[in-house]
Amino acid sequence: MDLQGKKRIEAVLAIAGYAASGGAVSALPSPGVEMPKQFVLTAADIGMYTLIWKIYFEEDLSQKNLLEILAELGMVTIGAVGTAYVVAKVSTAILNEINDWLGPVGWGVKAAIAGSLSSLFGLGWMLYCDRLYSQKEVAF
Repeated sequence: MDLQGKKRIEAVLAIAGYAASGGAVSALPSPGVEMPKQFVLTAADIGMYTLIWKIYFEEDLSQKNLLEILAELGMVTIGAVGTAYVVAKVSTAILNEINDWLGPVGWGVKAAIAGSLSSLFGLGWMLYCDRLYSQKEVAF
């Protein structure tokens, strides 16, 4: 297996770990505090993005660097992805409030939603990093 393939596997495992832990945090019933929980999950997502970057490029990515990279993608992309992310998080918080009333079934739904969202955004970031890494490898 080539180095890029190993990086892909490591990134997918990291995404799976973050998605599972985010799902577990979301599953905990916490009526009335779902929105603050989304801030914690967002911070975890940023940690996931920086870890994926480190896997591919072996350098630490600060929050400032993350914003610079997103700016390079273009303001339209940032606006679209940022808006989608915020809408997803707010929608998740609202759904989680409703699911808290459903007991264990609702808690399972919350875990699935949170894990899926983290996975989706993590895989998108991984694909972006993978493309950058491929271009970097071709340049050398």
